[in-house]
Amino acid sequence: MHGFSYKNGSLFCEDVDLQTLADEHGTPLYVYSAGTILDHYTRLDAALNGVEHEVAYAVKANSTLSVLRLLATHGAGFDIVSGGELFRVIKAGGDPAHCTFAGVGKTRDEIVYALEMGIYSFNVESEEELRYLNKVAGDLGVIAPAAVRVNPNVDAKTHKYISTGKSENKFGVDFGAISDLYQRAADELPNIKLRGLQMHIGSQLTSIAPFIEAVEKVIPLVTELKQEHDIEFWSIGGGIGIIYQQSLESGNAEWWDNQPENERPLTVERYGKELVPRLKDLGLKILLEPGRYIVGNAGVLLTKCLYEKKGSAKTFKIVDAGMNDLIRPALYEGHHQIVPLKEPASAELIKVDVVGPICESGDFFCQDRPLPDFQPGDHIALMSAGAYGFAMASNYNSRPFPAEILVEGGTATVIRKRQTLDDLIEGEL
Repeated sequence: MHGFSYKNGSLFCEDVDLQTLADEHGTPLYVYSAGTILDHYTRLDAALNGVEHEVAYAVKANSTLSVLRLLATHGAGFDIVSGGELFRVIKAGGDPAHCTFAGVGKTRDEIVYALEMGIYSFNVESEEELRYLNKVAGDLGVIAPAAVRVNPNVDAKTHKYISTGKSENKFGVDFGAISDLYQRAADELPNIKLRGLQMHIGSQLTSIAPFIEAVEKVIPLVTELKQEHDIEFWSIGGGIGIIYQQSLESGNAEWWDNQPENERPLTVERYGKELVPRLKDLGLKILLEPGRYIVGNAGVLLTKCLYEKKGSAKTFKIVDAGMNDLIRPALYEGHHQIVPLKEPASAELIKVDVVGPICESGDFFCQDRPLPDFQPGDHIALMSAGAYGFAMASNYNSRPFPAEILVEGGTATVIRKRQTLDDLIEGEL
């Protein structure tokens, strides 16, 4: 499930002691397990055996070049949402011909760049965007490959900020309007090639039911579009959830296997078992767009306890990482398991808030959570921080970005240097 476990009283990433990394490189510090990333990618790829498919990693989850290169060298495609992400993929050795470009607000410059690079398809979010894409392609004298994103109005039953498949969300075109839109495009937009159909109902789904509901609802539509417009692919999106509270014992995969069936969230094996029979006879290439599933459990954020503040109502553990480094708890109540780098000698827990140095009341990593009583000077790990961690980091409060390290077995490589104070004002006048 992930490459983090206690060995001889110390928390390791694969075969590297995290305390050693914190001492050598300082904190805050992001650390990623290459083995975990590849394990999740290959398991998902294998789960779709039986149907032509491609796993297109959602770059927005973690866009660090070395992470992209690792996936590119193992055959991944990429789901991008900006021209900058396409640039990163290309710099990391990814193939633009295996990139799909999503997002509701593509600019002309981004569209031109993507057309010049030869991406596989634009995932279009509205008729207005489709018509604009046709105009830009016409100006360049090229044909733009496209797929419209259908909004199937399926409730993913996840947090409102990461739900995308309901009619009130900003994403996609209403289910009932798709057929007419494809016909109008065929009749009126000569510089558009409708290559496929796309959907994505939300993120961090831990049940198979919404996936099945969405797929079964859209199957008649893609069948019709294949017959009428000869589409070649169907992107069924991403959204497979991860476990944010996991065992740190060696052999944590065995721990997972021993959990009662009704207490296990969705696995990719079950995902494939349920969906492949429904997809295999469509005669379409199936694209998947996982992000969090690939990298979420593969990363941790290391931070140092600076002070303990005991008040009349609460005990605060103040650490050197802040919401600028990891915004998920503040932004949408994201949960991260918090563990000391030195395995606690006692099972005794105290209720604390773990907070950062940012001048915002929302700068916390947990509130009123029972945790081991780590002290000032001790280091802790915020687990499952590989997705939407560094990718959403900022320089708020003029705080430099942390360094990033990729671990492969017993080798730890700095893949992003810690930002300096001079770096903070680079480009300013």
